[in-house]
Amino acid sequence: MPEPTILVSIPEPLRSSILTETTRAELAGLGRVLYNEDGHNWSARELAGRLPGVDILLASWGLPPLDETVLAQADRLSLVAYAAGSVKGWATDALFGQGIAVTHAAHRIADSVAEFSLMAAMMGLRQAAELDRQIRRGDAWPRETPQPTHEIRDCPVGLLGMGYVGQRAAALFRAVGADVWAYDPYLPPERAHKLGVRLAPLDELLAACRVISIHLPVTEETHHLLGARELALLQDGAVLVNTARAWVVDQDALLDELRRGRFWAALDVFDPEPLPPDHPLRSLDNVLLTPHVAGRTVESYAGLTATMVAEIARFLRGEPLRHQVTHEMLATMA
Repeated sequence: MPEPTILVSIPEPLRSSILTETTRAELAGLGRVLYNEDGHNWSARELAGRLPGVDILLASWGLPPLDETVLAQADRLSLVAYAAGSVKGWATDALFGQGIAVTHAAHRIADSVAEFSLMAAMMGLRQAAELDRQIRRGDAWPRETPQPTHEIRDCPVGLLGMGYVGQRAAALFRAVGADVWAYDPYLPPERAHKLGVRLAPLDELLAACRVISIHLPVTEETHHLLGARELALLQDGAVLVNTARAWVVDQDALLDELRRGRFWAALDVFDPEPLPPDHPLRSLDNVLLTPHVAGRTVESYAGLTATMVAEIARFLRGEPLRHQVTHEMLATMA
C-alpha cells in the first residue's frame, strides 16, 4: 500500500495549542503529512484546491462545509478526523453519500465539561461565590448565606441529556455519592440502568432534583425546552447548571426567575455570545458567569488531536473507529 497523505488543515496559532510534539511525531509515523501554513482557516475554495491526492483530512474548528463542490476535488479522501466537537457545521449529505468515514473528538471535550459541571454544582450547593463576595465586601465574619447549603452526597441531581457529556457527568456525580436522575427520550432503560441513573419525565425531574445540569444538543426538540413553566418547577434553593447551549433555556424566563432569587445558576453559555457588557445577568449575585470555557483545559485541548491521531492509526490498520459519526447519528447529536 502506498504511503497515505494526511492533510492537517488546522492553522496556527490553534495548531500549537492542540497538537503536541509527541502527537505530531506519532502523526509523522503514519504517512506523508502536509500542514496549513497560511495562518488562517481555509475557505471552501482554498481547501478544495488542496484535497487532490489527500487520503486523510485532520481538521478542527473553522472547517468549511464539505459539500459537493469541495468534494469534487477529493479524489482519494477516505477519512475526516475532526479534532473538535460537533460535526454538524461541515458534515454534509454529500460527504456521507461518498462513503467517506467521519470521526470526531467530542467525547474528549466531554470529560472537561462534565468536570466543570460537577464543580459548578458543588459551588452552588455550598454558595462559595456568595461567601467570597461577603468577605471581599468586608462584611462581619460571614457565617450565613441567603439559602441553606447542602452536601453533594445523596443529593438528587437531574441530568438533561445523556450524550457524551451527560454520561461522563453521571459517572462523576455518582462517584461523589449523588443520586443521579436523567431525562433523555432516546436513552433505553437498560442503558440507563447500566449507567446507574434513574430515568424520569422532565417535569418530575425538575421538581424533584436539587441540582439540574443541562447537557442537551441543539435540535428542534430542545429549543427553549426549559421555559417559564418548566423553570417554575424548580424548587427553592435549587442549582441550575448550563454548560451545553443557551438554545435549551428561554433566557428571558431564566432572567425573570433569577431576579426573584429563588435559585442559583451557573451559566457557561449565552444568547448572544459574547454576553453584552450591559446584560442584566452581569448584575445578579445568584449566578456564576463563565465565558463558554467548560471544555477548555490544557489536557482536553491536547487530547483533541491525540485522540484523532489514534483514530487515524486504527483506520490505517483496518480496525473499527472508536468515535465514528454516521449520517443517522446527526439527528440527535449536538
